[in-house]
Amino acid sequence: MWNIWWEQQIQSGLKGKKNVVIERHGTIMTIGINRPEARNAVNQETAAMLLQAFNSFEVDNSLTVAVLHGIGGNFCAGYDLKELAHNPTSIELEQDVTKGPGPMGPSRIKFSKPVIAAVSGYAVAGGLELSLLADLRVVEQCAIFGVFCRRFGVPLIDGGTVRLPRLIGLSRALDLILTGRPVGAQEAYELGLANRIVPNGQALQCAIELAKQISAFPQQCMRGDRNSAYYSVFDATSFTEAMQFEFDTGVQVILKESVPGAKKFSLGEGRGGKL
Repeated sequence: MWNIWWEQQIQSGLKGKKNVVIERHGTIMTIGINRPEARNAVNQETAAMLLQAFNSFEVDNSLTVAVLHGIGGNFCAGYDLKELAHNPTSIELEQDVTKGPGPMGPSRIKFSKPVIAAVSGYAVAGGLELSLLADLRVVEQCAIFGVFCRRFGVPLIDGGTVRLPRLIGLSRALDLILTGRPVGAQEAYELGLANRIVPNGQALQCAIELAKQISAFPQQCMRGDRNSAYYSVFDATSFTEAMQFEFDTGVQVILKESVPGAKKFSLGEGRGGKL
């Protein structure tokens, strides 16, 4: 029943203006939230389309990196509170997080490949949570982060209280979660929330270029190291367990990618730290 409902939401979105615009740049998929009239706030339809887009990225072996962005000057202003106000049942979702998507759509997915967020304008409330899905955030100078839903009594239920403390530390995360205050690009960078600050209007292109750089590396090795880093933070119960997971993951790529890479190095490639 749950999957049927989401399919209906996706199909309804395909009949008119697409609230999510997908483009392909070689092995890079860009996923754009396209509700600029609402500062890209996410409603039911948009959440369903975001989920479909990210599921498509995850299962397509020819794609290496996804770039999430907002169209029209803002990343995402969170869940559409106007829809919630006029249709309270719009937020009635599967209670078991292992069985259904979150209110914002893809927030419960554990990706096996890198995701980059290109952030312009507002990335607040659920929009902040969507940005936290990404491994890296390329942030324009005009960007504003914040738990703005604090002032309206709307909780973080798309991973904000889970990912943010792990990303920037509990004390700093609580400062944002408790106060709901705005955080500009420079402070976001100092907190570790932003990875790059770029001029206004350039986040998407810079994120695509960064995605291309990541895509040029041997992929199995890179994804293994990425997976191990996440495991050590979210899943491992001890240092020893994390170390064992790192070794077990890494040893699988030695013959496939490390030995060929060592041969390239022996022939002079990459000397002096050149990429």
